[in-house]
Amino acid sequence: MYAPIHKLLRLPCALMVAGLCGLPAHAWELYKADETVVNADLEAMGGILRSSKSYATIGNDKKRSVNWQEGYVKYGFSGSLGTGGSSALYGKLNALTSGTWGDGDAANISSGGERRTSFEDVYGGWRSGNLFPALGADGIDISFGRQLVMVGDGFLIGGDMVSPGDSRSFGTRYDRGGGYYLAAHRSFGETAVLRIGGNEGLRGDLMWLKSNNHIQGDTEMGVGVLEYVAPQGTLGLTWIHGIDVDKKYTFIESRLARDGMDTVSLRGAGNLGVENLNLSFEYAHQELSAYQGAAGRQKSTTENGWYVEGSWTFADVPWKPTATYRYSRFSELYDPLFYGFSRGFGVWFQGEVAANYAGPLSSNDSVHHVGLKLAPREDLELGALFFRFHTLDNDLGNLSGNELDLYAMWTASEHWQLGLLGGLYKPKKSADNGGTQLGGDGTNHYLQFTVMVTY
Repeated sequence: MYAPIHKLLRLPCALMVAGLCGLPAHAWELYKADETVVNADLEAMGGILRSSKSYATIGNDKKRSVNWQEGYVKYGFSGSLGTGGSSALYGKLNALTSGTWGDGDAANISSGGERRTSFEDVYGGWRSGNLFPALGADGIDISFGRQLVMVGDGFLIGGDMVSPGDSRSFGTRYDRGGGYYLAAHRSFGETAVLRIGGNEGLRGDLMWLKSNNHIQGDTEMGVGVLEYVAPQGTLGLTWIHGIDVDKKYTFIESRLARDGMDTVSLRGAGNLGVENLNLSFEYAHQELSAYQGAAGRQKSTTENGWYVEGSWTFADVPWKPTATYRYSRFSELYDPLFYGFSRGFGVWFQGEVAANYAGPLSSNDSVHHVGLKLAPREDLELGALFFRFHTLDNDLGNLSGNELDLYAMWTASEHWQLGLLGGLYKPKKSADNGGTQLGGDGTNHYLQFTVMVTY
């Protein structure tokens, strides 16, 4: 049984990252005159990863521990040209060089031999500045092209981040050039985005998004967003309509239901005016269209995915600990669409092993999450994340289990960040009796070291 596949993004050493395409690890303002600015851009990420277990998420049958490395460099130019009244034309042209080395990842989605250079961000737009005071600063912003798009905190749309390689499970048909864990590629292939309203009060977005990611069936969507932004928090309503999928790429049958599918969500986030408190929630309701799959005509279904979360920062206690609890639930055939990484580890890829290799656990599942974050110094963050997964319908496979992740993130400078994470993942079932872990249901020991460089 093939499960849906999604991806996390995160941050080899810096020399390997910079050496992927021979670029120096710096960027600078190339030109500035009046209201015209041209910049050189650089973003690099790399990771060394190890998993003591492998997973049969997409048909992998290699029972082994794996060691692999991933890296990418994104480089190019961005800039803006003033058009009067602080309005401006703007744009970006970035290429991306990515690769995977070693054994490939723990789910065999990448083989370890991927290398690719291609365009990643290619877009242009216009923002209104103060031309429309009633709409706020940059109250009109319209853009077109290949770009990263996120809605809210990425619960439904957080970029197009699944980056398969050329493993035996996929072949070259779905290969995006490696960097599966790092989610090297995140931009939608084609977009048209209209944003109305500033950073406060009532605002909205109208978007047309088309993925060029074959593993996502090259999904095409229309998106509408309405938000009210206040100091105490944000309340948002999102509507997503599936326009089309490319059937020749949809080996995951549930992707076929995206053609005509409607998703409506209500979300909120903020502190309600209480210092040190943070609350958030989102409820998504889906009407899945009928589709023609291998088993014949399927009936339309109604699905849902939702979460509630609360955290409190003990600001007067040494190391300023922040405690978090979240409960999330995703019905049996719920489609998580293009969810993405947004607020740190565990959002929305819940569990480094569970979300990336053993699962993901973003449908047919409920999740209890408890987190603790500490700040011993201004440049250092320590964290502990616990996840308890419970499968709703065991006839679709049993992915119940627990995961504990411990991490440290050091911000060495405004441009450099280094991370170390260790995880323990214990599934209830192995691949032999309904789960995905190969070689038994023992505890997987997982370790990763990551580096991020941005300018």
